[in-house]
Amino acid sequence: MRDFFLWFVAGEESGDARAVEVMRAIRIQHPSVVFGGAGGDAMEKLCEEQFDNWVQRAAVTGLWDVLKNYGYFRRKFHTMLAAIRGKEPDAVVLVDYPGFNLRLARALRASGYAGKILYYISPQVWAWNKGRIPKMARYLDLMICVFPFEAPMYEASGLHTVFVGHPLLEALATKRSGVERDPNLLGLFPGSREREVKRNFPVMLEAARLLAKDRPDVRFEASAASKARGESMRRMAEGFPMEIREGNAHELMQRATAGIVCSGTATLEAAFFGLPYCLIYKTAWLTFEVGKRLVDVNALGIVNILNNYRLNPPDNPALPARAAPHVVREFIQNDASPQALAAESLRLLDSESARRDLRTELAGIISMLKAEGASERAAKTLLRSLQG
Repeated sequence: MRDFFLWFVAGEESGDARAVEVMRAIRIQHPSVVFGGAGGDAMEKLCEEQFDNWVQRAAVTGLWDVLKNYGYFRRKFHTMLAAIRGKEPDAVVLVDYPGFNLRLARALRASGYAGKILYYISPQVWAWNKGRIPKMARYLDLMICVFPFEAPMYEASGLHTVFVGHPLLEALATKRSGVERDPNLLGLFPGSREREVKRNFPVMLEAARLLAKDRPDVRFEASAASKARGESMRRMAEGFPMEIREGNAHELMQRATAGIVCSGTATLEAAFFGLPYCLIYKTAWLTFEVGKRLVDVNALGIVNILNNYRLNPPDNPALPARAAPHVVREFIQNDASPQALAAESLRLLDSESARRDLRTELAGIISMLKAEGASERAAKTLLRSLQG
């Protein structure tokens, strides 16, 4: 087999992590492969060719942040497009990050790029714009899905699609600790981005203050994604007895009896570790108002979306019209009040049966995702696409 040159593009730290896992699996199967592209620190270590380490700046959230950084993204877009056309890799592998990557894929095809354009970790267009799927089929050669309900939707458009399982859960399997849960500990997970923390942590903190009045024996511990986030959270929580630690999310998810988790990857991680939790999400007013008009599902949390599929498998390539009840209770925007979060946290802390039932539901949903071997299956799928 000849040497392949693959150009990976990831725009967030989570994408950087997922890309590295599949890049390593590809290299095991095909040691002479050459990598280049754009992403973060982990990807850069595996790339011999040109690489742009940009995720710290690229990982914005919400419409307002995108608009504020429009000039930066426009420059990056044209720089990457020119770099790919200059290098002409055998394939471009786009990792999640749909706002940027789908535009890049379309521009590459329009520019005459003749290599394969492969998408890893399918964008959640099923939630906000199903009409884009047939258009994506015109310029993508392969879609790799990590959720089982996605494949039929893409296949119906004529786009070759493969469900490989979820690589995040594969990575988490090595982090199981077996630690005993603390019956009086509530874990708080306000998100990894600065704006997420600023919007969600104060509400979590007020909920903790209310809960402490009813249950003085309850202790609170929050997980910070970085030193900077931790310092910010400590300033917000000054005077309230709460431990705030950096980089302890997975350990805390296994040690706490219940939790409040910001919507995002952490909700899937919490489900994997069997943490009974409720979901919170607050964002900028403009982002929320635009988003609620675009989103076409009855849930924000991926666990609840997966539960829809589990209970109502669609006979056609669309999410089930009959919505299943939420497994994890969601508190979004104005509904994310300290009083509501405190009441739900108290319910989970006080009721062993509520926690047991939720853990059972979470385990059933997680089992759908076929975590073991996901990165290896993704690597084999990508290589088969190159050889075909």
